[in-house]
Amino acid sequence: MTRRDPAARLLRLLSLLQSRTDWPGPELADRLGVSTRTVRSDIERLRNLGYPVAATSGSAGGYRLGSGARLPPLLLDDEEAVAVAIGLRTATAQAVGGIEETSLRALAKLEQVLPARLRPRVAALAASTVPLPGNGPVVDGDVLTTLAAACRDRRRVRFDYRDHEGNITLRDAEPHRLVSTGRRWYLVAWDVDRNDWRTFRIDRLRPRTPLGPSFPGRSLPPGDAIDFVTKGVASTLGPCRTVATVRAPAAAVSERVPPVARVEPLDDQRCLLHMGAATPLTLAVYLAALGLPFTVDGPPALLEALRQVSRHCAGAI
Repeated sequence: MTRRDPAARLLRLLSLLQSRTDWPGPELADRLGVSTRTVRSDIERLRNLGYPVAATSGSAGGYRLGSGARLPPLLLDDEEAVAVAIGLRTATAQAVGGIEETSLRALAKLEQVLPARLRPRVAALAASTVPLPGNGPVVDGDVLTTLAAACRDRRRVRFDYRDHEGNITLRDAEPHRLVSTGRRWYLVAWDVDRNDWRTFRIDRLRPRTPLGPSFPGRSLPPGDAIDFVTKGVASTLGPCRTVATVRAPAAAVSERVPPVARVEPLDDQRCLLHMGAATPLTLAVYLAALGLPFTVDGPPALLEALRQVSRHCAGAI
């Protein structure tokens, strides 16, 4: 059918081009069951339809689907279409301002052309899922895209940054990665003036345009960007901090603590939990709520708060 039906063959060719970066001409011809001359003709038809297909050099020659001035139609297989629909539905519950309406418009377009066999799967997910609205600060979508472009192109960015006390300073940084903890977005960057790595809450910064000059890549300290953010945020949770030894696997403890708490495995059955809170009593409640055996050496105010929680719980029975 594909060989005899030019329209079906064109769609098959487009699907192949979207599936990987480079395709030798003879391999495309073999996949489609046609000659390389027919492939060249079909490639020209795709170009006339607005698809930017570039020819690649090589002994046999090949083709690559590139980016153009406008977005051409995409071909998605069943699993990809369902994944995109799920992503668009959940996007409205994220802490990114300005994308809710856009996501709904894109979802409406996708659902309009979804094959009938896929609609029940997407509908079942929508009927069975209740997204929990985020209670974190809303991040401007334009700010995220500006920072993402700066990370991708390795361009320095200057921005006004407001700290937790409300003080505003001008920062000059080399952006590295964007990290989402679920409730907040963070930028991991090299602070040029302070000559060190820093994490910045994105809801607290306002980039200045245009972007600055390019910079060479740097290597983060040991661990990835997520570890760096986790360690940085955990250190600012509050003035009362502790390191608890929890008698449980690190994976089990990680499931019970917020992302900003740092879990460090000791062995298969023990780990260190780095936590902080505003008051010793709040931290004691956090630790007790783990429901796991643990020990702490201090500080003294936390030990007294743990005794207080223990007495109150015992008296409630």
